[in-house]
Order: sequence, then structure tokens, then C-alpha cells
Amino acid sequence: MEYTKPLAKLIECFQKLPSIGPKTAQRLALYLVKMSEHEVENFANAMLEAKRTISYCEVCFNMTSQSPCEICSNPLRDKSTICVVSETKDLIAIEKTNEYKGLYHVLQGLISPMDGIGPDDIRVRELLNRVHDNDIKEVILALNPSVEGEATSLYLCKLLKPFNIKVSRIAFGLPLGSELEYADEMTLVKALEGRQTL
Repeated sequence: MEYTKPLAKLIECFQKLPSIGPKTAQRLALYLVKMSEHEVENFANAMLEAKRTISYCEVCFNMTSQSPCEICSNPLRDKSTICVVSETKDLIAIEKTNEYKGLYHVLQGLISPMDGIGPDDIRVRELLNRVHDNDIKEVILALNPSVEGEATSLYLCKLLKPFNIKVSRIAFGLPLGSELEYADEMTLVKALEGRQTL
């Protein structure tokens, strides 16, 4: 079907988003066109504001509008424990459980030689500096149970051994190949409780 050019362009823009296929993009575009101009303006302004004001925390590399982020600057957090995650979406999933009270470190990816991503392409050096410079007692590896997650966990475990700290990994209550952001809160709670020392 031929769409009018502005609608076709809008559909094309939505299709660039992750997990949005042609039908969903069409549905979103048609919904947006039916919204009032005021609502569309608010939506567009919210996107622009997020793009302009959100950056990365200088300590943990979580997405934030302030640095250090809300978690790093919270005096009630356990400063002796760091939970290492791949992306901010994984941090959000763990925070939703309300069980973990320590700090985080967002790697901004996983080691993946097939994709040309090595240890220098993610925030490994910064993690080691944090462990070296602070009184860290435990590092929890909360990485996806995938080939890349396994490779990154083994690599980090090897680098953290000389620090003589507890290095643990969340339990495999998560199905192999799944993503942390899609796990329900109870599964994540059990995975955190059942973590094991590596």
C-alpha cells in the first residue's frame, strides 16, 4: 500500500526502533497522527529533553541527568558491594525488585569477538579502578546467561581475583538465552539470593 509521504516517513522512523516491525510501526504512526497537536508536541519535547539532558554517570555509567547519578550519590546504599550489569535496562530490572541495596557498574555492553567488541570497548578498566580505589568487599556479576555474558563473566572473574574480594554471580534462575529486562521481579529476587561465589 502507498502511504502519503509524511505518514510513510513516520512509519519508517518508528521501524528504526528496536523490536518494532512494519505493522507495529504503522499502528504507532496512525495513533500519533490521531493525537492532538498539543499531545504530539509534548511527546516530541519529552524525546528532545531526554536526548539533550541524559548522559552517563561518571562513576557507574548508568544513564542519568545528574552525575554522580541518584544511586551513586545515595548515602543509604551499601558502598562495599557493586553489581555489574551490561546495560541500564538490566539495572532497572534489578532495582524493580527492591532487594538489592548496593551500587552498580554498567559495562555498556558485553565482550563479543564475533561483533568486534573486546574488553577495551566496554567499561572494564573503570570497574577495576573502582574496586582498587574503594573499599569494595563483593562484586556481583549480573550478566545475561548468553555466550557473551559467560565470556565477560569469566574474563572479569579472572581480573578481579587478585583483589581478594568476593566475586559472585546471580543464580541461574533465569532461562538460558533470556534477557534480564524481561524477567519478572520474583525470578530476579531468587537469582540474586542464590548467587554463588566464582
